Amino acid sequence: MTAQLWCFGESGNAYKAALTMQLAAYDWQPVYVDFFNGEGRSPEFRALNPMGEVPVFREGDLTLTQSAVIQLHVAERTGRFLGRDRNETLRWLMFDNHKLSGQAGPARFLLNFLPEDKRPAGAAAYLQGRLKAAYQVLNDHLADRDWVADTDPTVADFALCGYLYYPEPFGFDRADWPHIDRWLEGLAALPGWTHPYDLMPGHPSDRAPKEDT
Repeated sequence: MTAQLWCFGESGNAYKAALTMQLAAYDWQPVYVDFFNGEGRSPEFRALNPMGEVPVFREGDLTLTQSAVIQLHVAERTGRFLGRDRNETLRWLMFDNHKLSGQAGPARFLLNFLPEDKRPAGAAAYLQGRLKAAYQVLNDHLADRDWVADTDPTVADFALCGYLYYPEPFGFDRADWPHIDRWLEGLAALPGWTHPYDLMPGHPSDRAPKEDT
């Protein structure tokens, strides 16, 4: 049975789930969500996920939301990428959700997809400051190891990288963080790795600029 993942290319959170399935050779297909035109707020999508967020995973009668939940489901179903110490894997999943992606997603949205006149004053700078602290923790952790939670890649790696391959600037430059840079190169060398814009439908260039009103 082919699983479905409601997603769009600009979503780092959806990328975490998509990348996990891709690397685990899971049978899945993407379902495009037109987020920027309000599909996530539509009654049809809210019936699928009342939180109004991607990713949403559906496989038969099972529907899951939140990227970490989907990642853990795939890891448990396939027996891959959970790591030998589940608590350590979960520790880094939570760190990503609270400290890294939890800041990177809003920062990236503010700086790249929201008009400048609609950005809350100082918000991006605040998020970037918090991100710098998270990058430092991750970079230091990777100084003497190849992977985050184990000696092999786990879903924690696929979560933490969720926003770090995007080309749009939001306060992350790989050149500033050499251990993170090496780790991202290692992830990109895994069989099946695919860039988010190639793995999921939707790309900034697909969205025609709106006319001023």
